[in-house]
Amino acid sequence: MKAWQIRGKHGIDALECVELPEPTAREGEVVVAMRAASLNYRDLVTVRGVPGGAAPSALVPCSDGAGVVHAVGPGVSSLAVGDRVVPTFFQSWHDGPVSAEARSLALGGTLDGVLRERAVFRADGVVKIPDAMSFEAAATLPCAGLTAWRALAIEAPVGPGQTVLVEGTGGVSIFALQFANALGARVIVTSSSNEKLEQARALGADFGINYVTTPNWSTEARAFTDGRGVDVIVEVGGEQTLTQAMTAARVGGRIVVIGVLSGFGSTISLPMLFSNNLQLIGISVGSRAHFIDMLAHIERWQLQPVIDRTFAFEAVPQALHTMASGAFFGKLCIRF
Repeated sequence: MKAWQIRGKHGIDALECVELPEPTAREGEVVVAMRAASLNYRDLVTVRGVPGGAAPSALVPCSDGAGVVHAVGPGVSSLAVGDRVVPTFFQSWHDGPVSAEARSLALGGTLDGVLRERAVFRADGVVKIPDAMSFEAAATLPCAGLTAWRALAIEAPVGPGQTVLVEGTGGVSIFALQFANALGARVIVTSSSNEKLEQARALGADFGINYVTTPNWSTEARAFTDGRGVDVIVEVGGEQTLTQAMTAARVGGRIVVIGVLSGFGSTISLPMLFSNNLQLIGISVGSRAHFIDMLAHIERWQLQPVIDRTFAFEAVPQALHTMASGAFFGKLCIRF
């Protein structure tokens, strides 16, 4: 079978499309024939590597995918051949609070990811998807969808009368816009593109701020809330946005930190943090139980993930270059 691998060298153009042995299902496992995948910023960082970091000898990247159960191992009664499923991001986090152990087995990181034609997972490491949901739509959910869900429904739950600010128009941010709308909150979106801000408004954003033409976007965000400040901020930027996010937040506001798109380093204003009673909440994706809850709400709301474009399996490097360029809105998918 075909698979994409990082093989001892980092870089998008260093990725190799290789032939791997056909997998088999052991006790408690299933083989899934992958049908679609979606890209996250984490996947781009994994492929590119971090300065000074050694490239793995052989790793299949990409955490998010969807497919069909191809074979069932002994002892599996919850799944059958032909079931449509999506593997969970953390194969080790089924329920309960986060812990080091729960986060120890992550697809496309500590475990091989989904950019392979067939993959083996524990039976409790996959979730059935609705018949009406496309494989591409389902493939957007395990990381981007669930991160946004955990941010706004679990760690910093929002509702009518509250204001949410989402930074940018990538996968997590657009899911956060959609979830915040469905939960009844008002939404502010920031972007460097007026065209993308118009797309966000078409999805239900109440206010858009171009952070290139308005570098101090926190002032505009506070003005939109009549000076009170934003209730919840989905912070994906990191180094160049965290101070602005803290300035935009209301007294007692919550900032859910989930990304580092603009850099890993940041200086936190401690006086601002304690004097405004701000809550900084760091999260990374969620559990299988969180995923099942999110999926039920998506079905009830009839919410459709926003997919910018879909690439062929052979065009994975092109898809990663597109992600690196930032020239997309929502999610980028791969069709097998």
